[in-house]
Amino acid sequence: MARQYVGIDLHRRRSVIVHKNDAGEVLSTRRIDNDPVNLAAAVADAGEHPEVILEATYGWYWAVDLLNELGCDVHLAAPSSLNWGQRRVKNDERDAIDLIDLHRLGRMTEAWIAPPRTRELRELVRYRLKLTGLRTGLKAQLHAVMAKNGVLPARNDMFGPGGRAQLAALEIPAAYVTRIESIQRLVDAITSERRALDAELRRELRDDPGYQAVQTIEGVGPLIAAVFVAEIGDVTRFPSPSQLCSWAGLTPKHRESDTKVVRGKITKQGSRLVRWAAIEAISKQRGGAKLRADFNAIAARRGKQKANVAVARKLLTLVYYGLRDHQIRCLQPAA
Repeated sequence: MARQYVGIDLHRRRSVIVHKNDAGEVLSTRRIDNDPVNLAAAVADAGEHPEVILEATYGWYWAVDLLNELGCDVHLAAPSSLNWGQRRVKNDERDAIDLIDLHRLGRMTEAWIAPPRTRELRELVRYRLKLTGLRTGLKAQLHAVMAKNGVLPARNDMFGPGGRAQLAALEIPAAYVTRIESIQRLVDAITSERRALDAELRRELRDDPGYQAVQTIEGVGPLIAAVFVAEIGDVTRFPSPSQLCSWAGLTPKHRESDTKVVRGKITKQGSRLVRWAAIEAISKQRGGAKLRADFNAIAARRGKQKANVAVARKLLTLVYYGLRDHQIRCLQPAA
């Protein structure tokens, strides 16, 4: 039986679905309101086990899960590989057709469809980091209020006992006092939520051997280890550590033409959170004695900024083996 292809341009409320045959002929085009029943009916026209292609866009989880339940062969297109903006005509139908054509020609970069448990872990980790960003912004607001009134902070942490005592003793207009008290309550609430999320992450990952293994690297604590486990997921999908580093955007750009080869800055195309976690892990401890020596040697030649990136890439290599083998042999004590 000839293969059938379905391209879906998925949006928040509506989607466009194009059905093509193996010869590349458009058989049907439908616009539906997003609903499991409507989507199932539209895909049913393509027969059993069609190849369905959609972009990894906002809110794709429900559609991919439903299509898998229907027995479809689902392919998720990585947005970075789709250059929609260079066409003279762009509309939803053309987008869906191009998804099919890129897949049929083998020129589409596929995104990994993470299993439900990995997606749930990502939800917890990403929300925890969002809360940290909100709390940091609130603390910056507090310092801005103090600056408006010409008050210098007496403590590095204005939310500890000493800092709160200074804030309570301030003689400033009532509007500023109201804002400071509100900021303090919000920071306390976010801190409480963060602690609850940390406890839930520890419960979810306590039996994960990879999570325990990567924490043997100096500088990798429970939160950064959780980022690695949740964001990387099944590490065996990467054939080697170099592919993992490339996926994280920690490898240099490569431009080659004839005899001219240029290798530039890192691509930064990939998982932003994994890249951040690797840089953050080596920012203080440098990853231990071996990586610290590498950092010092590279920094002496190329500067600290390049050394940070290079050692972060080395640390991510150790993370690869920790997640794959559940141990990092070079960090084990000698027999």
